[in-house]
Amino acid sequence: MLNISRNSIKNLIDIDSFESYHLTRSSNQSRRRIRILLYLLMTGFVFLFLPWTQNFRSKGTMTALKPEHRPQTIHSVIPGRIEQWFVQEGDFVTKGDTILFLSEVKEQYMDPDLLSRTQLQVDAKELSVKSYEAKIKAQEQQLNALKENNTLRKEQAQNKLKQANLKVLSDSIMLEAEKVSFMVAEKQFLRMEKLYKEGLKSLTDLETRKIKLQESQAKALSAENKLLGSRNESISATIELNAIDNDFRDKLAKVSSERFSALSGQYDAEAGVNKMKNELTNYTVRSGMYYVLAPQSGYITRAIQVGIGETIKEGAEIISIMPQNYSLAVEIYVDPIDLPLVKLESKIRFIFDGWPAIVFSGWPELSNGTFGGKVFAIDNFTSANNKYRVLVVPDPDEEPWPEALRIGAGADGIALLNDVPVWYEIWRQMNGFPPDYYTLQESKEIKSQAK
Repeated sequence: MLNISRNSIKNLIDIDSFESYHLTRSSNQSRRRIRILLYLLMTGFVFLFLPWTQNFRSKGTMTALKPEHRPQTIHSVIPGRIEQWFVQEGDFVTKGDTILFLSEVKEQYMDPDLLSRTQLQVDAKELSVKSYEAKIKAQEQQLNALKENNTLRKEQAQNKLKQANLKVLSDSIMLEAEKVSFMVAEKQFLRMEKLYKEGLKSLTDLETRKIKLQESQAKALSAENKLLGSRNESISATIELNAIDNDFRDKLAKVSSERFSALSGQYDAEAGVNKMKNELTNYTVRSGMYYVLAPQSGYITRAIQVGIGETIKEGAEIISIMPQNYSLAVEIYVDPIDLPLVKLESKIRFIFDGWPAIVFSGWPELSNGTFGGKVFAIDNFTSANNKYRVLVVPDPDEEPWPEALRIGAGADGIALLNDVPVWYEIWRQMNGFPPDYYTLQESKEIKSQAK
């Protein structure tokens, strides 16, 4: 039987002298490395199930919550020439303090007695209005007198017409009576003439009867003529009555026209008075604008217009002022993709410039040096940078913001969203999905509503 052991290489070569052989042999150090790797894998696996607070970050700056508390620029309401400065940069001014004095540069306002002379013009116009009022009053009295005179004249003319009509009636009756008398006289004359022919009456009696007949005829003609005269008087009275109304209308139209002319003059004068009063008020207000006053208490930050004798235009910026009292807020800009995640009262943590902080974005409880805030307002339209502006105020339930903060300081905002496992956040980031839109409480409510 062949002895295999004699042919073994082990007997011919010292295998232990090769370093590579030692690497292939099992040892206690390799087992230790395997255990460490297993512990790391188990720790990593447990780490994947730890809670992670979703968030997104946005840069912002400090600002004032109310518009009137933000830095403002004081403008010149009127053009003018700078004559004197009363403040300098860094000074504190209270509301109503004088900042500078301007002199007039427009020629229509350079008269030093402009206000008093304009007041004299207003007084003269007011006297003109009073004279028109007196004239109108006199014309109203004239109209009343015309109406009363017309009433009396009409009554007189009506009485006269009535008298003329009665006279016509009387004369017509007298005419009828004379006609009857003439007929009787004519019959008597014919009987007398017959008796004369028969020789029963003398010629004297006949002639006497003829005279009476002629007298009766004359009276009848006179009565008829008188009746015609009475009728003419009635017609004249009627014409005169109508003429009174026509004359009254003519005079009334003339006086009314003069009255309306006076009213028009009065209204023009009153319009002139109001216009001149308006000008006087404008001049008075303008004279008060020569002194530029502080609109509110604050600190003078920068003088935009400088020097003495410099001419500034209307609406030019003169100086900037920082209000004394203001409520701080942070103005951050959010990308449109993150805007649906931001709501009013949402919590946001801030890292302010100048205040060191240790930040763990996913574990805000472990962060140090950050300050809390909550969303106060959200714009409904994008700004010039195509982002939405969000105003954040201090959270009353958190530590107050530092008193040394000033408007314009930088702030790094961290918006806190939903709590999810670490593995979910890694999966979301790798796939580029946005953070969850709903908080845990909202998710539970949506699930309960779906059921």
